[in-house]
Amino acid sequence: MSKAFPKIGKAITMAAKEGGTDPANNPKLRLAIQQAKAANMPKDNVENAIKRASGKDAADIKEINYEGKGPHGVMIFIECATDNSNRSVANIKTYFNKSGGQLLPTGALEFLFKRKAVVQFDLKPDMDVEEIELSLIDAGLEELEVNDGVAYAYGDFSDFGKLTAGVEGLGIEIKKAAAERIPSTPKDFTEEQMNDIEILLDKLEDDEDVQAVFTDVN
Repeated sequence: MSKAFPKIGKAITMAAKEGGTDPANNPKLRLAIQQAKAANMPKDNVENAIKRASGKDAADIKEINYEGKGPHGVMIFIECATDNSNRSVANIKTYFNKSGGQLLPTGALEFLFKRKAVVQFDLKPDMDVEEIELSLIDAGLEELEVNDGVAYAYGDFSDFGKLTAGVEGLGIEIKKAAAERIPSTPKDFTEEQMNDIEILLDKLEDDEDVQAVFTDVN
């Protein structure tokens, strides 16, 4: 919890700064607050994170992306929210170096990942998949996948707010929604290789400045 709360708090502050402090009119903030509730984050923490959006602290938090090549050639895209970019880049560079990888120049991996809005929700027995698809086309839906009773609605990342609002408008409770980076050409790795890769991923995901990590692992 001690690691999760600061990350969620930053997400709330950034969402409020970007789209306003009213959750009713800011889907990104509304979903960040839902994430906070799911993690049992105290209400005071949530309210303080929202207040920071209009304060001096919000101006100090910057969104920075890092790109790198990890063990066995895995490509990794990292999204950070930080108030100290020198600390962030030093930490991330250390993680890569210790794993035998390296940081790459900004923009090096942009072509390897497609940025998509992804909205996840449980598909209940009374839901009609085709009807949901038709209803969400105007909300920017590009593809709807169903896997073991869980539905994933994909759209362009610029349609994030519209797509989440469209799903909510159908009375469907969203489990997770995010702008994700999906690999254009995912690669397979052996179990032994994945052990090395996961050691690096664990270090990255544990870092307080890291908000999301994406790879080209299949």
